[in-house]
Amino acid sequence: MPSAVLWDMDGTLVDTEPYWMTAETELVESFGGTWTHQDALQLVGNGLSDSAAILRSAGVDMHSDAIIDRLTDRVRGMLTTHGVPFRPGAQELLRDLQDAGIPTALVTMSLRRMAEGVVELIDFDAFRLIVAGDDVQNPKPHPEPYLLGAALLGVDVGEAVVIEDSPTGLRAGLTAGAVTLGVPHIVPLDDVGAHDLWPTLQGRTADDIIALHRTHRTTQTEIRS
Repeated sequence: MPSAVLWDMDGTLVDTEPYWMTAETELVESFGGTWTHQDALQLVGNGLSDSAAILRSAGVDMHSDAIIDRLTDRVRGMLTTHGVPFRPGAQELLRDLQDAGIPTALVTMSLRRMAEGVVELIDFDAFRLIVAGDDVQNPKPHPEPYLLGAALLGVDVGEAVVIEDSPTGLRAGLTAGAVTLGVPHIVPLDDVGAHDLWPTLQGRTADDIIALHRTHRTTQTEIRS
């Protein structure tokens, strides 16, 4: 079995990307700028500091930390008002992984207070730990977030599976050395190099994750040998 499954949050566990896009649009327009859907796509999967830099270049005259706090508070407000839209099959797969005894961690570039708020809405102990954007020096696509998650769990990242919905996140998982699964949502993932792509997590079980890990870990071991 894989030593752990490391999950992205926004777009993978929960469908919060539309909330982020709304918050970004409101913020840019409040400074007289224009923010298109195409503009918003370039932020999908990015660390918040990188996103803040892009928003500043779009005319948002605020310090990066203030931008991050403003976006986080707005998205949290929408989650409170509209609820947390979990991605199809995500909670069911999490529970099955737990029943199979496979450790899981949440590795997100959202702030910890955001991640903890989402995790609290899952009605079982889905994750052993959270690695958030304010826990790392280098955001995705740097491998640090996934390397840290594996280290905190006490596992070899090369024996872990990463689940992601963005090119940025997949590159982080691949560079870290994990078996990396892409589940496309807002942006396509065809040319990123994920070990496998699933159109959805709906109907997937721990057995599918174990088979994915066995296939691609074996392949990697054969290549190295």
